Parts: sequence; C-alpha cells; structure tokens
Amino acid sequence: MSDFTLNASVRNDLGKGASRRLRRANQQVPAVIYGGEKDAQPISVEKTAFYKAIEDESFFSSVIKLVVDGKEEQVVVRDLQRHPYKPLLTHADFLRVDATHEINISVPLHVVNEEKCVGIKDQGGELHVLANEVAISCLPKDLPDYLEVDIAAVELGTTLHLSDLNLPAGVTSVDLAHGEDHDNAILSITKVKVRASDESDTESGEGEEGASAE
Repeated sequence: MSDFTLNASVRNDLGKGASRRLRRANQQVPAVIYGGEKDAQPISVEKTAFYKAIEDESFFSSVIKLVVDGKEEQVVVRDLQRHPYKPLLTHADFLRVDATHEINISVPLHVVNEEKCVGIKDQGGELHVLANEVAISCLPKDLPDYLEVDIAAVELGTTLHLSDLNLPAGVTSVDLAHGEDHDNAILSITKVKVRASDESDTESGEGEEGASAE
C-alpha cells in the first residue's frame, strides 16, 4: 500500500459561490469527507500536493492520510470532479475508512509479460484488454495498489476471466461475490484481423504479377 498524506482545513464558507472563490484563489481544492459515524464535513485540500498525488495511479487505490486542521482522517478517494476543458479539479469526495471494516474499491489491472506471451509471440495473436480495473473488497490494511495478471503462458484463442486472477490474501472480487454469472472477461488473445485494405492490396499485387507474367 502506498503512503499519501494530504493537508486540508475545514471549510465554513459554503455554496457554489464560495467554491468558485476558492478555486479562483488557486491554492486549495474544495472537497467533502463523509461516511463512518461522523457527519459529512466540507473541507478544502492544499492544491499543490493534491495535484502531484493524482499523477500517481496508486493514489486512487490507496488509503490516504488526510490531515484536517491537525486531526488525521483515514480516507479513500470516491470521486473527483474536473473542469470540462481546463486541467483543473473542481471538487473531490473522500470516504472515511475504518481499519476493522472492509471497503469496496476499484484497483488497476496490470497485464505483465505481454512480450513473452505464447499466443502473441509464437502464435501470431493480439491482446485485447477488456477491463482496466477490478472492483475488490478488503480491509484497509490488505488494499493492494493494483492487481497483476501474467499472460506469458496464455495461448491464442484464450479468454481470461475474473476467476483467473490470483487475488492477494484478504482480497475478494466484488463481482464474483454475486455469483458465477458475474465472472466477467478481463482479456483475450485473438487472431489478428486482416484489414480489408490489406486484402485489396494483396489481390491487386497478385493481379499485376499475373499481368506481367502474360
């Protein structure tokens, strides 16, 4: 699990106008913390550290230490709202987590050993990634930064599903918990499709060769 700490302060000036003023000041990002046994709390998060943190993929699947006016909260990111065309965060939602309670969260899926994959390297197939993240449930201490699927031995024509993942101890699939009907495909190795333009070029070439031979 990665280590992330963000500093924030309680936000008492509420409303859309207040949020706009906060964003225009360009120092903090309006946000809210909710969940657990406490009431929802509007806050403002220090912008520079926040923007740097979201550049790291693991930030979105980590328990974050949020220090609000000197008091620590353990949270995960639940939602980020972004400006429609500017590279700006307009609002963030954080969910409180409890060390004794499992949380549901989506973590990235990393495909490894693509260059060694039998179905690609030896059998001429191509990789199709069908899921970039997986919904899991676990205690905060067991939360992985990402899940890995090794495709070195995967052959042409194979489709891997959620049930093919080797989940870390203490981690379960949210979808599989609902039954076998939710064993969704995560990737497949299929035969490379020949484009129509390639077929036309081949036929055209064969025709020219035939004409030359005559």
